[in-house]
Amino acid sequence: MAKTAQQLVRPEILQMQAYHVSDSAGMVKLDAMENPYRLPPAMKAELGALLAEVEINRYPDPTGTALRELLRQKMQVPQGMDVLLGNGSDDLIQMITFALAKPGAVVMYPDPTFVMYKLNATLAGMKPVGVQTNADFSLDCEAFLGAVGEHNPALVYLAYPNNPTGALFESGQIEELIRATDGLVVLDEAYHVFAQKSFMSRLPEFPNLVVMRTVSKLGLAGIRLGYLAGSPAWLQEFNKVRQAYNVNVLTQAAAIYVLGKLDVLEAQAATIRGERKVLRDCLAALPGVTVYPSAANFFLTRVPDGVRSFASLKSQGVLVRNFHGAHPLLENCLRITVGTPDENRILLSALREAL
Repeated sequence: MAKTAQQLVRPEILQMQAYHVSDSAGMVKLDAMENPYRLPPAMKAELGALLAEVEINRYPDPTGTALRELLRQKMQVPQGMDVLLGNGSDDLIQMITFALAKPGAVVMYPDPTFVMYKLNATLAGMKPVGVQTNADFSLDCEAFLGAVGEHNPALVYLAYPNNPTGALFESGQIEELIRATDGLVVLDEAYHVFAQKSFMSRLPEFPNLVVMRTVSKLGLAGIRLGYLAGSPAWLQEFNKVRQAYNVNVLTQAAAIYVLGKLDVLEAQAATIRGERKVLRDCLAALPGVTVYPSAANFFLTRVPDGVRSFASLKSQGVLVRNFHGAHPLLENCLRITVGTPDENRILLSALREAL
């Protein structure tokens, strides 16, 4: 008799849950840290015409040579550093983790943070070690350094700023952690355009540092493109783990076109940064709401009853992310993306009702 999935699947996989994405049809979508603005009409028309001419009957350039060169220029990747492309940051996280997954190796990260670090460590058979942040979500540097000494991690993930908290760890702490570990440090700068802080220019200083980014938060979440900048010595090893043709022809063509007009996306990001301050002040004025500082395009908020507030918002057509139950420090916490002024007004009205 054939064995069942329960009998054949690895025990640690059986214990996991698939990454959940809520149905957002018809909702004011403020759950996924997306740029709420679309491309201007003229750019949409040009992009549509460009994509219509892409040879989708052919395989893509496997390493995205033209796109990588454009990213080097536009993102000011230091001379001597290279770029590796991924099908979003998730793809890059998997490549890096799998490449370093020696038996017994440790992956370390602040906790709470982006769930994909732990998930990929588990999938790769590595030991995930989370170091709890302080109660205000700042980095407990002393505890982290102690954990580095105890576990000697092969791989350290640091989100800069962090997700889902929005906290931007102090640059001096980041430097200290990079210098303290013998392993590779991956600085995840997914929200760099909102934080206006980066270690990209400092890559040559640290031989065990790579910088990971995505164009998703810039306004291109739908094309799934991430990129990793670092020394060729690291990237050539990760490239061996990369799935062949992992970035498709439409993604490469769209990214090359839009990044050629990067000023449009940067102007949208500046608008979002302005709205971020307005939304923070309005959220903080609501009774019973705690708003944590954020250098990203979202806010982690604590409300009196996270489950009830989330359900009420959803019933009113507003979708945010409920983190209650995900971690002890995230009790009654909702993560709210900064939307357009109209979306933010709808959110605030619905949240007042929910409270």
